Amino acid sequence: MADLLNLNRLVYFTTVMETGSFTSAADRLGVAKAVVSHQIGKLEEELGATLMRRTTRRVAPTEEGRLFYDRAMIILREAEAAYGEISRAAVEPAGMLRLTAPLDYGTKVVAPVIAAYLRTYPHMRVEVIFDDAVSNLVDEQIDLGIRVGWLADSSNQARRLGTIRQIVVASPAFAASLPQGVSPRQARSLAWVGNAQLRGVGQWLFSRDGDKVLTELNPVITCDKSPAAHACVLAGIGLGVFPDYSVSDDIAEGRLVPVFADWALPTGGIHAVFPPARFRPAKVRAFVDLLAAAERKRSRGSVVA
Repeated sequence: MADLLNLNRLVYFTTVMETGSFTSAADRLGVAKAVVSHQIGKLEEELGATLMRRTTRRVAPTEEGRLFYDRAMIILREAEAAYGEISRAAVEPAGMLRLTAPLDYGTKVVAPVIAAYLRTYPHMRVEVIFDDAVSNLVDEQIDLGIRVGWLADSSNQARRLGTIRQIVVASPAFAASLPQGVSPRQARSLAWVGNAQLRGVGQWLFSRDGDKVLTELNPVITCDKSPAAHACVLAGIGLGVFPDYSVSDDIAEGRLVPVFADWALPTGGIHAVFPPARFRPAKVRAFVDLLAAAERKRSRGSVVA
């Protein structure tokens, strides 16, 4: 059955039909005449039909040969169109881009990049999922996933786009209520706003000049989404841990203030994650390049005390 799908033999056959001889077909295709004759013989053998009658002077198609030629040309034209369409998509963005990103990073960083992407490629369309839950790229047929923090092991391919700093912040009023000289060593005695999306983070490691403090936090409220946790910290409920991109504007404009500013938490990464594939479509490459440029600009202009 696989031999019936051999497009090369269709090319040999249609070329003989168009040139009228094995010799002319061999010249056009740049192969030996014996190769053309062999391929036509194999095609007739597979089909169980005589497609052309050979004489010493010319080749004449049978009725089956004429019918098969018409069908073969349709197949070859469709194959050529499909090849052209896919190969163009490999070098220039085309079609629909489906991507997912965490809610806070998506609204603050990815959305402006989508706007730039659509201005650059106006024929593209984008379907986006902003959610803190991690999507299965293969099962949900997603072209690109943006991951913030630490990557879990998977069969997906990934490209690191940037780095995030984790920052402890509070509203100015809540920060003013903290004891003088408070440090991460007193973290468990303080009120925190928890984020349920930070699964698996039971302890936080603070470091300063070689000094390290590993501590658990004490949430007085736990939120199911990062924007909800952000809103609760803004409201003065407690301390919160957020990536720099999420709170840089709030710090610059005085809505939040850093706490434990001379202590550092582990940095994380911003990754573009792709489903397993040998080749990456141009629509994905172009978007990732724009996002990488936005990350470089953000890291240069980040305003974090």
